[in-house]
Amino acid sequence: MLSKYPLSEVEKAFLAESGVDKISTLIPYLLVDNFPKLGLLTACRFLEWVAENPEGVISLPTGKSPEFFIKWTQHLLENWDNKKGKEVREKYGLGACKKPVLKDLTFVQIDEFYPISSKQHNSFFDYVNKFYIQGFGLSQEKAILINSDEIPLADGLHFSQVFPDLKVDLSLRFRDPISDQEKIQQKSIYMIDQWCGDYEQRIRDKGGIGFFLGGIGPDGHIAFNTRGSHIFSVTRLTDTNFETQAVAAGDLGGIEISANRLVMTIGLDTIVYNPDAVGIIIAAGEAKAGIVRDSLETPLNNVYPATVLQKLKNGRFYLTKGAAVKLTDSLDSYYQKGEWTFEKTERAVLELCKKLNKYGHRIKIGDLKADKYTKLIPGLNEDTVNQVMKAAEAKLAKGLEQESNEVLLHTGPHHDDISLGILPHITNQLNEPSNEAHFSVLTSGFTAVTNTFVIDTLQTTKRLLDEGKIQMVNFEDFFEVGYSLKTDKDVYHFLTNVASENPDARKRGLCHRVVRALVIVYGVKNKTQLRETINEVISVLKNSYDGEKNPAKIQKVKGMIREFEEELVWAHFGVQVKNVHHLRLGFYTGDIFTEQPDKNRDVDPIVDMFRKIKPTKISLTLDPEGSGPDTHYKVLQATAEAVKKWSQEHDTSNLRIIGYRNVWFKFEPHEANVIVPVSLGDMSVMEDSFSNCYLSQVNASFPSYAHNGKFSTVAKRTWVGQLNDIQLLLGKNYFYQHDRAKVRASHGLIFFRDMNVEEFLATARELEKSIDGMV
Repeated sequence: MLSKYPLSEVEKAFLAESGVDKISTLIPYLLVDNFPKLGLLTACRFLEWVAENPEGVISLPTGKSPEFFIKWTQHLLENWDNKKGKEVREKYGLGACKKPVLKDLTFVQIDEFYPISSKQHNSFFDYVNKFYIQGFGLSQEKAILINSDEIPLADGLHFSQVFPDLKVDLSLRFRDPISDQEKIQQKSIYMIDQWCGDYEQRIRDKGGIGFFLGGIGPDGHIAFNTRGSHIFSVTRLTDTNFETQAVAAGDLGGIEISANRLVMTIGLDTIVYNPDAVGIIIAAGEAKAGIVRDSLETPLNNVYPATVLQKLKNGRFYLTKGAAVKLTDSLDSYYQKGEWTFEKTERAVLELCKKLNKYGHRIKIGDLKADKYTKLIPGLNEDTVNQVMKAAEAKLAKGLEQESNEVLLHTGPHHDDISLGILPHITNQLNEPSNEAHFSVLTSGFTAVTNTFVIDTLQTTKRLLDEGKIQMVNFEDFFEVGYSLKTDKDVYHFLTNVASENPDARKRGLCHRVVRALVIVYGVKNKTQLRETINEVISVLKNSYDGEKNPAKIQKVKGMIREFEEELVWAHFGVQVKNVHHLRLGFYTGDIFTEQPDKNRDVDPIVDMFRKIKPTKISLTLDPEGSGPDTHYKVLQATAEAVKKWSQEHDTSNLRIIGYRNVWFKFEPHEANVIVPVSLGDMSVMEDSFSNCYLSQVNASFPSYAHNGKFSTVAKRTWVGQLNDIQLLLGKNYFYQHDRAKVRASHGLIFFRDMNVEEFLATARELEKSIDGMV
């Protein structure tokens, strides 16, 4: 496979370093250890290409994926001739390369939301200008860009006049308009289509794109060519699918906006029009592993848009090892190389049960010998499957153990992470009175609260103040000290009205807490000032575009709304506000490229919390790098550092660390060592507490791409899927005939990993390799 394709000097250097000796996919790929290294590889290949094509046509991606590509490109250009730069260049095939000049390149913008003002910081036009045109010193005059403000529409009107609600109805391409406004809209859509055709022609007049770099979406989209896009598609105005809208929700301020916003995108044929083009797709993290496998191992197919790169002799995927784990090559390497562990036996047997759709007790020795992975199990015999079944039963037995006299500290990166991950396990712990439980969310989580939610809440607060229904503001010491007292009462009042099914009184409970937050954040001294502050916040939010970064004080208020929601969830089980700790770590800023955790700013608050609580068990999210919001990963690193630091002053030899996962990623059965049964009652408690307490999340403005709805539904589906896997191994009879009622009642399972400190820190170190090589 390798000899079939012309590898550049850079690619040869990275291939040699990766140690990969077999590539059987339909598009070649290169593997690197981590996300920053992926940026280094793409930067080196890009600069190598530019050195040979100083007047070439390039098209580069937006979003979070190219963060390290941008940083490494700038770093190499700035240090080309000094020691730092030369070392990197010589190591990675750029030693003989002259310093590239970027000013004569033609930049082609890949895609854009439509309509969106080019002045908005969440427009791709703004991103391209900031990071590429200015950041790389490219030519503004030569650039071929998508500026929604300048695309001509009917009668010379602006898009805000033609599409006042920012919704474009593409059915007008094919039907008669029914109003004067629709006539203008139809004419404008035809003009946009003409503009897109001209955009395509401008690219083709240049000979097509010479260097294309793009990411890949959860449905396999490249640019905005979603699943099902025509292989010969060109630049066009089009709608998107749910997965793409869910990913774009973060940019646009919620799914309710991204679901109604169209996109302009170059087509699949635009990308491969130049047969000599270098076309590269980058992917990092295990969450991308499934779509990477399908895109690399499937013949040219419109269901997997990236298969179009099969048309290019210089088509490539650049991957982190996490993104490649489901490739046949990677699986072969996993089973055929290195020491054989019992975990490999578990994985191979479970996968065979799925492949054959057979229960464990029905798998015969002949089945094991016929499978390319199970046949490799050392000492393979009639008892092999039985050993795997016994291991699963032991994990279930561990999940049924009743814990007592524990000081439990459950942590999560965002509000709702703990509940969505292991709530049924926590309820078991809370039922034992000798356990002491604490909960801590490590970031403020403000980005998940929409402007609309805050505006609605503040308008209700104003009305309740007018009606005299927020009586606490009338107490004479309220603005001096009263605002900070009786926060437990807010929580109790709210939950009482959950029980009595009184939504208006619940809203009033939220408004009480928002008033306290405004007094704290804005230093409000009286009722007049409170009203002025509410009006000011409403005004700022109403004059913000969706997805705009909020001022710091509004971020804080949004975060305090999420903190109230978290207190409500744990108060279901009698946990007091003082046992719910809000850390608001400083790396969480809402910027497109967030900082790495800082050892003093972000680690010390966690260590201080450990000192006060002295936990005997700590739970945390143990997601692989790049599996979902990178906040999960950064919080894990900060927590690992804090555990290490605390271990230097406190005996942690008996401390247990519980690693859980939730809606962004899940454990495979062989990765977990504890399995907890989940009953329908457990699911109802989780669903009800989520719906009643996570008020800002119920409408799922920032949903998982796996489900258009509440995260609690995604969690339930994960638990049910995990039960199906273990039932296939152990058989259904095992569950409904079990001697424990808890197992008989299980209709879902939770997987997690129970570790000692040494095991946890070793796991965290493995993950930490994901940020080695930071620029």
